[in-house]
Amino acid sequence: MSATDLDTISAVLPASEADWRPGDAWLAGGTWLFSEPQPELRRLLDLHAFGWPPLSMTDDGGLEIAATCTLAELRAFRPPPEWTAWEVVPPCVDALLGSFKVMNVATVGGNLCLALPAAPIAALATGLDGACTIWSPGAVGSGDGPHARDLPARDLVLGPRDTALMPGELLRSIRLPPVALRSRAVVGRASLSDYGRSAATVLARRTGDDEVAVTVTASTPRPVELRFAGPPPATQAVEALDAAVAGLYLDDVHGSAPWREARTRQLVVEALQLLEVAR
Repeated sequence: MSATDLDTISAVLPASEADWRPGDAWLAGGTWLFSEPQPELRRLLDLHAFGWPPLSMTDDGGLEIAATCTLAELRAFRPPPEWTAWEVVPPCVDALLGSFKVMNVATVGGNLCLALPAAPIAALATGLDGACTIWSPGAVGSGDGPHARDLPARDLVLGPRDTALMPGELLRSIRLPPVALRSRAVVGRASLSDYGRSAATVLARRTGDDEVAVTVTASTPRPVELRFAGPPPATQAVEALDAAVAGLYLDDVHGSAPWREARTRQLVVEALQLLEVAR
């Protein structure tokens, strides 16, 4: 792929040397950007110019995932043995069902910021209590250093193709805290076919203080998180799910709303059962 695939583009610039302006787009993997016409765009700002390491251990023992980290790099990472929650990462990444080429080009940041309901990184970042570092316009290329803000990953996606990012803002990285990485986590997924787009994804996690967190994606317009003080009975979990998601289930070619609702309920119950078995 090249910028000539987009016939309105007049320049491709290193993002580290350019200030964002209307008509610009941040370029990481470009797997979506080059997949359809983008008539409003005039320049592409290449994020690879920053040279961010894809994955870095944080001072507190957590993990920072650069927005430019590819899905293949995330999938191939070998964590410390105490990161028991890492076992949900491969199935989440694999849920994209991308080709070898896509997996080696598509990025963590692009998958999250595109904000499609089935985006597996939304499930992963929300379910593992991720925190997003966001750079504001003028943070790059100005010489003043980055003007950053932090936002919980659960609050980034507002709906399909809609995020809390303001015009020109840039996702720098996702940080996963050590307490989440060391917890017990399970993930389940449903689709209309073995190789179909995710129609419902549930990631459940038990924290160190016995709290249980359940994250629902793919069947809803945005991630929905449920938290319980302890392992809930199945009826309580389903009641909480129904209260949080009532009327929000998606209805499209990847699954009807009633079917998604039934499968999401089933996945929540199954995930909680697996957490109990794994104690």
